[in-house]
Amino acid sequence: MESLLSGLPYVLTSSQRAAVDQILSDLTHPRRMMRLLQGDVGSGKTLVALAAAVAAIDGGCQVAYMAPTEILAEQHTQAFQQQLAGLPISVSLLTRHTSKKAQLQQRVAQGEVNLLVGTHALIQEATTFHDLGLIIIDEQHRFGVVQRSAIEEKGNQADVLVMSATPIPRTIALTLYGQFDVTLLDELPSGPRSVRTLRVDADRRASLYDEVGSMLRSDRKGYVIVPLVEESEKVDANAAVQVAEELRQRFTAHGVGLLHGRMSSEEKGAAMAAFRDGHVRLLVSTTVVEVGIDVQDADFMVIENADRFGLSQLHQLRGRIGRAGQPAVCYALASARTDEAQDRLAAFEQYADGFSIAEEDLRIRGPGDVVGTQQHGYFTLLRAVDLSRDLNLMRQARQAAKETFDRGVPAHVVRRVEERFGDLMRWVRV
Repeated sequence: MESLLSGLPYVLTSSQRAAVDQILSDLTHPRRMMRLLQGDVGSGKTLVALAAAVAAIDGGCQVAYMAPTEILAEQHTQAFQQQLAGLPISVSLLTRHTSKKAQLQQRVAQGEVNLLVGTHALIQEATTFHDLGLIIIDEQHRFGVVQRSAIEEKGNQADVLVMSATPIPRTIALTLYGQFDVTLLDELPSGPRSVRTLRVDADRRASLYDEVGSMLRSDRKGYVIVPLVEESEKVDANAAVQVAEELRQRFTAHGVGLLHGRMSSEEKGAAMAAFRDGHVRLLVSTTVVEVGIDVQDADFMVIENADRFGLSQLHQLRGRIGRAGQPAVCYALASARTDEAQDRLAAFEQYADGFSIAEEDLRIRGPGDVVGTQQHGYFTLLRAVDLSRDLNLMRQARQAAKETFDRGVPAHVVRRVEERFGDLMRWVRV
């Protein structure tokens, strides 16, 4: 692992170094690691995860790295292959579009692949590992409970590292209950980010795009995000196409690009290259840019119908701008019609860090069911405690429970828990 770190063109932040040390300690401990690595976009989570992967591989295990999109999985694979070029580590990519998939799965099963990066293809029945020792789940809020359970079942008590810039409420609840230890990356390698968030009423849409025109004339670069209209990728794409056509007619002197999920990999790559190179200065996109997109000089964003997005999504989208540390602005264009939407947008405007966003999400939506598959909403099995109100009390209870169980779990306690919760206990380990 030191060979990896010493070959980097930059120095780790102190919080990255501390995170690596914590994870290495976990990996050498007999107790299974269940760790949440929390850090805002640009804090260097991926490098910490790669260091953990190298350490696990050095110990003789295989590593599975699950990413939510093919774009992100491909970027990670290319970056890992470059960063590990001088080490005897085999890195491969597995997605639904991987050619010669059966041959790759056979190599994985035989232990010939050390680090397998992929999407949902990792949890297919045909994908088996020779000795899976570490599971890394990137942007974990994008995966369902059942999906995370499926990847864990690929290994025999494999260590688990989950990463997110915004933990979903259920994750916070599990953290409070002791299921996850938390490592916080509270420094940014590029320095503090300066992103303003402004809510704009829908009836001021025309004047907002006047401001966008001024920014484009100043050679600035930005995104326009179009929300999912229905649970259909086709409708989603059509909405983005309509907005792109509208803005192309309005900003004829500036390049307006388009990116959505129904485009081919080649089309997506070309759209991103044009935006990154400056041939396109305004990119109209669906939430396909939520993760995996890194355009350093993008410094403004308009989120259309922002009230249709969850707080976690809003925070992730905002993370696409100001990535080089430059001042940036995010406009949340919305006409919120419910109290919950009002609260969500107010929190988005007020808070900039991931943990504050997550705790507000917990307050607004309620935690998910700790022993079920529900990702948010109020507990069905817990009656006495309101986690959105009693956070401090829960932290104290968690510490007391940890000190008690560090001394060993009495057999009668294990029996009582299993009797009470039965088959639901399998979800607690997710």
